Amino acid sequence: MREINYKKIAYILLVIFCLTPFTSSPISLLIGIIFAVLLGNPFEKLTHKYIHLLLQISIVGLGFGLNFNEAIQAGKSGLLLTVASITSVLILGYFIGRILKLEKNLSYLITVGTAICGGSAIAAVSPIIKPKSNQISLALAIVFSLNSIALFIYPAIGHALQLTQEQFGLWAAVGIHDTSSVVGAANKYGPEALKIATTVKLARALWIIPVSVLTMLLFKQKGTKVKIPWFIGLFILAIICNTFVPQLSVITPSILHISKSGLNLTLFLIGTTLTLSVIKSISFKPMLLAVVLWILISCGSLIYILNFSI
Repeated sequence: MREINYKKIAYILLVIFCLTPFTSSPISLLIGIIFAVLLGNPFEKLTHKYIHLLLQISIVGLGFGLNFNEAIQAGKSGLLLTVASITSVLILGYFIGRILKLEKNLSYLITVGTAICGGSAIAAVSPIIKPKSNQISLALAIVFSLNSIALFIYPAIGHALQLTQEQFGLWAAVGIHDTSSVVGAANKYGPEALKIATTVKLARALWIIPVSVLTMLLFKQKGTKVKIPWFIGLFILAIICNTFVPQLSVITPSILHISKSGLNLTLFLIGTTLTLSVIKSISFKPMLLAVVLWILISCGSLIYILNFSI
């Protein structure tokens, strides 16, 4: 009993620390992973319950730091790359999955998670294709593991290649799966990168809708509902309010500060989901599929950005 209380107290103290200015997105994620591996997660059910809600609230708050015209321009700059990358990953994922002889549902979950927006895409198509629970857990574990790696290596590569903030924001939005890690990596790189990455990534997330419809056709499922990411509408509303309601400038800095703190806390919570048992559950072939797709989309998008983009 004492050990359980000790874990809970330590967990709560780290939650408080992640809300302070003394941490950052990568540090929060790393602390969460180390805690989970060494001590486990004493609030596992609550963690999974609140991760997505906290992430969505934080992203809507970040919308108050964007200008409407800048957001439209960012969306346009990433449109072609978004369409090309989603299409190519879905096609490549299908053929590589068959070559590796992976289960169809597992292969599809990993492919969709890589193509669009990680855990959100996996959660959206799961009710449609009805995979086994262990397939969902495995796909999420793989995606979150690669996202954790991306949060550390993307900014390092960006600085090594001397990418502009605009270039890095676009690259992060396309090359990193999950929205939390995209925003975390861009936030680490700089404020302009954060604006570009958040806008392009959320525009990319809207592709959950057509891909979910395509999934219903491919898996011949009738009577299932498409899960629409409604929080993106609130994000757009926040941008509009920030652009056309100048009176909000008094509270905008506070909203942005709270939102970035919320993002750090979200990444800590995500880190605590990667317990030792979850990491051990990751098998070779599914991980190979995810890594190959990730390398292809990362390298392909980077080459495009360096040669044809801003």
